[in-house]
Order: sequence, then C-alpha cells, then structure tokens
Amino acid sequence: MYGERREGNIGGYLMQRILLGSLSALLATSATVTLAHPHKAGAAKGMKWMDASGAGLPAGAKMAVVSGDPSKDNAFVVRLQMPADYAVPPHHHPTDEKVSIVSGGPLHYGMGDKTDMASAGSLEKGYHVTMQSGMNHWVHAPAATVVQVSGNGPFQIVYVNPADDPRTKK
Repeated sequence: MYGERREGNIGGYLMQRILLGSLSALLATSATVTLAHPHKAGAAKGMKWMDASGAGLPAGAKMAVVSGDPSKDNAFVVRLQMPADYAVPPHHHPTDEKVSIVSGGPLHYGMGDKTDMASAGSLEKGYHVTMQSGMNHWVHAPAATVVQVSGNGPFQIVYVNPADDPRTKK
C-alpha cells in the first residue's frame, strides 16, 4: 500500500519517502508545470495577428485573440508569436495566467525580480505553466515560439522595473 513500510523492503520505502518529499517540494513552488492537451493546429487559421506592444509587451512579438476579450473582466485566450531571442523582463499580472507552447520552443522562464538564466525552467511543447497572480516572473524564447496564454481579464502586465515597460518608452 502507498506509504506503507514493509519489512525487508527498506530501500523501496526510502525511495518512496524521497519521491514524496520531492513531489511535495515541487507542489509548494509558485509556478506549476503540467502536461497539457495538444492544441489543434487549425485553431490558428483566420486569427488576426497584431503588434503585441499595444498589450504592454516588448517590441517584436505579435498577438492574436483566440477567444474572449482580454481587455474585459472575463475569460480569454490569446496567442503570442515570439521571434528568436525574445524576452519579457520581470513582471507580474493581477490574475493567474496559464502559458503553453503551441509551436517552437522551448520557452525559458523564471520567478523573481531579476532575469536569471542559470535558474530558468524550460517549458516544452505539450506542457503548460501557471503563473499565479502577483508573482514576479520573466520569460525568454531562444527560438521562434508561439505560446498560448489563458486567464481571466482584464489582462494587465506590471513590470518590476518601470524602465522595462515599453509603454513608457519613446
């Protein structure tokens, strides 16, 4: 039985304890990475792609609304096309956001007030990460990548360092 200690199987019991401890530590982190359902490639047809800087993201990316209205208080889904070597500096959102890779990848991400590639996680196609509201995080796409972001609006991005906010640059 799960978690039960049996005589003569000390190694198995210890391995169970180690795995349970590792799982507990993983679940205690602020970001959650899980296996996602595959995206239908056809869903991107007919979407209107626009410059993503209007949503407060750095120049170079394009965004399309899949469903909902990210400017309103409701559920939304958007896609973001990021060119190679695209980065969004440390920021947070007032609501949770779920990020998954549609194509390309990987997507490097991390938590905190500063970008630290040495401690970056790596999101691959088929998985998603949920960034909790108010949690400072950053992302970097080393190769051209399309991600899908879903959450509840209105979508807002608040940069840790106001100088990183492209909406304030001339």
